[in-house]
Amino acid sequence: MASSLGMQSSPSRTASFLKPSSSLSRCCSRQTSLSFNGARTRISSTNTIKCDISEPLNFGNGKPTIPVLNDQTLPKFLESARVDKTVNRNDTRLKLFSGTANPALSQEIAWYMGLELGKINIKRFADGEIYVQLQESVRGCDVFLLQPTCPQANENLMELLIMIDACRRASAKNITAVIPYFGYARADRKTQGRESIAAKLVANLITEAGANRILACDLHSGQSMGYFDIPVDHVYGQPVILDYLASKTICFSDLVVVSPDVGGVARARAFAKKLSDAPLAIVDKRRHGHNVAEVMNLIGDVKGKVAVMVDDMIDTAGTIAKGAALLHEEGAREVYACCTHAVFSPPAIERLSSGLFQEVIITNTIPVAEKNYFPQLTVLSVANLLGETIWRVHDDCSVSSIFQ
Repeated sequence: MASSLGMQSSPSRTASFLKPSSSLSRCCSRQTSLSFNGARTRISSTNTIKCDISEPLNFGNGKPTIPVLNDQTLPKFLESARVDKTVNRNDTRLKLFSGTANPALSQEIAWYMGLELGKINIKRFADGEIYVQLQESVRGCDVFLLQPTCPQANENLMELLIMIDACRRASAKNITAVIPYFGYARADRKTQGRESIAAKLVANLITEAGANRILACDLHSGQSMGYFDIPVDHVYGQPVILDYLASKTICFSDLVVVSPDVGGVARARAFAKKLSDAPLAIVDKRRHGHNVAEVMNLIGDVKGKVAVMVDDMIDTAGTIAKGAALLHEEGAREVYACCTHAVFSPPAIERLSSGLFQEVIITNTIPVAEKNYFPQLTVLSVANLLGETIWRVHDDCSVSSIFQ
C-alpha cells in the first residue's frame, strides 16, 4: 500500500550549544563516518544499504525531508553507547502494517528496521464503508499498525479501528497501534458546560477494538496517556528537531526559546534546557474561539536575539503567526517556528509563508501535500525515532532511555 519516498541530504551536525545525548541505541558493529562538504554532512556507513529510489519526487519549492537510511544509520540523538543485546532483524514474529493515512512514513520506518511492510488490502466501498483484509498470516505475531489519525481524522480513525479488529480476529498475539499524530487530543478536558471529552472517547474506541498497546508521538497533553486503559509509549519529536537545529550556525548566546502560549511553557522550558539552558520567553494570548487567537503581550526579552518558537502542532497558524509578529515588534532578529505535527488547516500556508519566519521546521508525522510546500519549510523525518522505538517495544527494552 505504501509508496516509495525520495529523500535528499540535509544537515545533521552537532553544534556547541546542543548538549550531547546519553541515550542508548541498538547494537551495531558497523562503523559510521562523517565527512563534511561545505554546509552539508554526508553520512556513510560500511555495508549500509541505502533506500533504493526508483523515481525522485519533486518537493516543489520547499526543502526536502532528511534522508532515512535502511540498516543501522542513526540520527545524532541515537548515536552513543550501544546496547549489548544483538537483535535478530529477521524476526518473522514482528509484523508491520500501514494504513492509508501516511504510507510514506510507514515505508521509511520499514526501511530503517530492515523489514517489509505486511500485505494488506484496504479499500472503500461506493457508500464510503471501509474494507480491510490482511493478506498474510499474523497468528501469534507481534503486530504494529502504522496509522496517524490526521485529516481526514474520522476516516483514518475508523480505518485504524477496523485494522485492529482484523488483526485481533486473525489471532495476533500483540497489537500495537502506532499513532504518530493522535487526532482529537485537543479535546482532553471540559472547558465549558455540556462539552464532550473526545480524547477519552477515542481512547476507549481503540482499546475496545482490541489494541494491546499504544505508541504515540508528542501528545497534545500528558494527561491523554491516562485516558487509555492499556500501556502507552509516548515518544517526543524534540530530539529530531534539536538535532537539526544543531546544524545551524547560531551562537547559543543569541538564542531565546519562545512558548507561543502559557500552556506550552513546560514544553518550551524542556526544549530550552537542551539548548544549553537558553533563556525563555512567553507569548501571552487570549483565545476568543476555536482556531481564533489574539496576542496580548510578551513576557521576556527577545531584542536582537534569534527566537525559536516551539509548539506541538501548527493548525491554522494563527497563534504562532501573531506571536511571530509580536516578536518582530519587540526587536527579534530572526524567528524560527518548530513543531512536530503540521496539521496546516487553511489559511496556515499563507500565514507561514508571509515572511514572518526565517524557517518553519516540522516533522513528517502528518504528510504534507506537495502544493503546501513553501521556501521556508523544512520537513524532518521521525522514521528512525519510531523505528527504534518499535524495536525496543518488541524486544521489551527501555524506551525512555532514548531521550536521556
